[in-house]
Amino acid sequence: MKKLQELLHATARLKLFKPFAAVFETLEGIIFGPTEITAGAPHVVDNIEIKRYMTVAIIALLPSTISGIVFFGWRVLLMIIASYVAGGIVEVAFALIRKREIEEGFLVTGLIFPLILPPTAPIWVVVVGSAVGVFFGKEVFGGTGRNIFNPALVGRLFVTIAFPQIMSASWQKPFSDAITTATPLASYKSAGELTGLMDLLMGSVAGSIGEVFRIGIIAGGIFLMLTKVANWRIPVSYLASVALFSWIGNLIAPDLVAPPLFQLLAGGLLFGAMFMATDPVTSPFNHESKFIFGGLCGLVTVVIRSFSGYTEGVMFSIIFMNALTPLIDHFVLKVKYRTAK
Repeated sequence: MKKLQELLHATARLKLFKPFAAVFETLEGIIFGPTEITAGAPHVVDNIEIKRYMTVAIIALLPSTISGIVFFGWRVLLMIIASYVAGGIVEVAFALIRKREIEEGFLVTGLIFPLILPPTAPIWVVVVGSAVGVFFGKEVFGGTGRNIFNPALVGRLFVTIAFPQIMSASWQKPFSDAITTATPLASYKSAGELTGLMDLLMGSVAGSIGEVFRIGIIAGGIFLMLTKVANWRIPVSYLASVALFSWIGNLIAPDLVAPPLFQLLAGGLLFGAMFMATDPVTSPFNHESKFIFGGLCGLVTVVIRSFSGYTEGVMFSIIFMNALTPLIDHFVLKVKYRTAK
């Protein structure tokens, strides 16, 4: 491994490759970990930094990614590659222009984005959405760590508004080439039909690529929480809030509000709660704020699903709450640490 590291250093020093120094630094960080050391105390006790942080998130996404390929075919892999290439070009271009290292946040964004798309989405939609998400969702704010909104959700929101027919009318059924216009949430909204809970868990119904195999999502989310890459307060409060408000709503207006278990397992709720609402950059930083953030995400999700023209509310709720995150943190800190009289 040392020889490989020396080869990377020697190649990066060549005049031809000097403009691409950021690329070589990123490769070295991913393979060998951070190279920075301290001459004296205090010392970092582990080499977990942003590259390894993102690696843990990718590992957690593997069950959803693999199941997506198995359920919908190898075209899913092509969509993932297209997402990485399109968004990666934007990422690298900004790194070279700013003369900074390539920011590894895109390693997760580039994978999450195709997983929240319908399996029938054209490749050019993947390319456009990924590039728009990275450009307008992250780079215009200054890059990783400075963005207000989740970049993958910004890309998804753009293609949903720009190409509504593509994003809502054609859903491929797992293990089949058959196309349907109805997801479980759409079936409930239009006809009051409840899909079986086991079908939802095992992924035998139509939906976005990464959302159908819910057992895999739950396993990945628990892994993220155990490794402390994701804070448990957000997904737990998000899911508990959806369960509570859908239970109350279903008692009052059962024709409009679906029952709690169905709400929890249908659509992209589990995927959003585990992998997008927990984004450490766009979610609150103190514990009380995380509970408030998750709870309000759940409330907005149930309201949109039940009373709007959209069948799904997860994307809108998380983006809406991303915008309110600084305000939530501000008021929580103001209450916790009052000015002494």
